[in-house]
Amino acid sequence: MPPNTTNNSVESVSEQFQKLDLKTLAREKGNYQVYPRTNYPPLEPFEHYDPGKLADPKKASLYDNAERIFDLTPSIGTEVHGLQLSQLTDQQKNDLALLTAERGVIFFRNQDLDPYQGVEFGKYFGRLHIHNIVGHPPGLPYIASIFYNEQDPQTTKLFESRSADEGWHSDITYENQPAGLTFLKVSIIDTVPGDGDTIGGDTIWASAYGAYDKLSKPMQQFLEGLEAVHTGQVHKDNAQRTGHFIRRDFVDYVHPVIRTHPLTGWKGLFVQPGFTKSIVGLNRKESDVLLKFLFNHIAGGHDFQVRFKWTEDTVAVWDNRATFHCAIFDYFTSGRRHGWRITPTAERPYYDPNSKSRREDLAERAEKEANSQ
Repeated sequence: MPPNTTNNSVESVSEQFQKLDLKTLAREKGNYQVYPRTNYPPLEPFEHYDPGKLADPKKASLYDNAERIFDLTPSIGTEVHGLQLSQLTDQQKNDLALLTAERGVIFFRNQDLDPYQGVEFGKYFGRLHIHNIVGHPPGLPYIASIFYNEQDPQTTKLFESRSADEGWHSDITYENQPAGLTFLKVSIIDTVPGDGDTIGGDTIWASAYGAYDKLSKPMQQFLEGLEAVHTGQVHKDNAQRTGHFIRRDFVDYVHPVIRTHPLTGWKGLFVQPGFTKSIVGLNRKESDVLLKFLFNHIAGGHDFQVRFKWTEDTVAVWDNRATFHCAIFDYFTSGRRHGWRITPTAERPYYDPNSKSRREDLAERAEKEANSQ
């Protein structure tokens, strides 16, 4: 039985009378998104049970059945070949949750997962989030659709006027209980010239564990115990710019600057330019200086980042509690992208003063293993 099943009040997938083929719809119609003027009530607190707690530390159900599993960088990013997410067993889902918590982001190419399967798959990992403003396919409010092309001058102008490093974020941290695992399937990549190679549109992920480990000890100690305000102001501004309806009020929430991951027990940095507004207890100038330093630290941390080149029908699974990500909008003159995202939510962020850094924990494990031989 999945750990998270009684969690969503919107109609179930079984009640959908006609399944949409989003890839075909996007190719034939273009931007099919709807923006219903639906009022949703405030999100209620809930007790999150992480399926990664049921995982095998060796993740044998994945490693014994995949054709190949390999790391993309020492710090973050792993690619899995030979498994279909649509066919994973419960134990494989549990092991995937732990693997993602440890490695930050996992990539699966050539996936047949459709949005209806994606909704059911996502429910296993947490209560699904319906976004306050973004568009979704008709009848599928849990799907956040992504569609960008060169024929949308308003979107092109918006992103070309922003510095790329402003795009770093972790998903929906302005919520009381933000995202845990997130799933994004990119199903259309059209580029010019059309020789089959992907041109542009990469996504970068950064490790929150690595970001913490690269700070000096005095800075780590200063940040531990501090809290920051997270806001959805950027989405409110976007709704005003586009005229889209805000379906649920945005409420600012306060979260720890250093967060402990419940599965790994590792400390990670938990601020980012997308949604972090200020540091609690510091005056405005102090807060701005500190946040600017931390934002630059994330953007410049190439030794704890992975840059991924998409291919059609690839799914990325990442843990927002342990990563930041940034989409690279460099393809507006050469093509379009389409994809869809599922966002399970997790526990309220917390800091455990007894938790360890990844570097510290792995060093202790290695020493213990060496002494036992």
